[in-house]
Amino acid sequence: MPSLVQDLIEAGIHFGQRRSNWNPKMAPYIHSVRNQIHIIDIRETVKGLLLAKRFIEKSVASGKDICFVGTKRQARGAVEHYAAEAGQPYVVERWLGGTLTNFRTIRERLKRLEELDRLVESGEMRSYSKKMEAQLLRERKVITRNLGGVRNMTKLPGALVVVDTNREKNALLEAKSLGIPTICLVDTDGDPDLVDLPIPGNDDSMRSIDIIIRELMDSAKKGKETRAASEVERGENRGDRGDRGDESADRGEGRGEGRGEGRGDPTVRRRSSRSQFRAEGGATATADAAPAAAPAAE
Repeated sequence: MPSLVQDLIEAGIHFGQRRSNWNPKMAPYIHSVRNQIHIIDIRETVKGLLLAKRFIEKSVASGKDICFVGTKRQARGAVEHYAAEAGQPYVVERWLGGTLTNFRTIRERLKRLEELDRLVESGEMRSYSKKMEAQLLRERKVITRNLGGVRNMTKLPGALVVVDTNREKNALLEAKSLGIPTICLVDTDGDPDLVDLPIPGNDDSMRSIDIIIRELMDSAKKGKETRAASEVERGENRGDRGDRGDESADRGEGRGEGRGEGRGDPTVRRRSSRSQFRAEGGATATADAAPAAAPAAE
């Protein structure tokens, strides 16, 4: 933790906007004013970052994806690099209106991109005229530029991570209308009320943005590892339950054969129907209880 705090301070994440350009709603996160520039309380920054990391790790472990949005020049490189590395959807170009609220249309455009990719890979694109080929390639380039980062996002994300509330206000409003949790790096000129988990900090510094996105992506990676381990464990438990079911069936056949032989042989003493019912009921209850206990252990 001390190294993280030192990295944040060296990156200048505590430097806010000028005093004349600030949002009064950010007052709880401001420590002081120096040379007419607001100084952000680094404790609030670390607190927001830790809460966001914990939430992201838990969300990804439960099977959800986190969409990262950073269309400003200072954030594009970090968002694209770390999101691609962690396998999370991202947006680094212009936020298209309806990316979340009209997700079905976005998926249709991505299907069109897959069709164009197949035409290029199969070589069928060359069978078209040069004018049509140039038009299709241009369409493919535009869709890839705008939606390439979310082409693997088959469902709405579990949360939205945004850099700069003022620039990505449309994305935050769409997420809020759908009830999607939002996490944002908020400068002193931003509106923290638009965000569920604000991380107060300098959103104009490339180094500070890089550190924040890197830390959040590390939590996403840990969540994916936990999810993979849980899936493997569930698969093993299903296999164990199947083996126990076979063993229970074998025991049932053994009991049936023993009862049949006892009835046919006059030397074997026959039990009353009541005692037989109690014996069979107890064995059946025991066999049924074994698989039922497996989910509890799981």
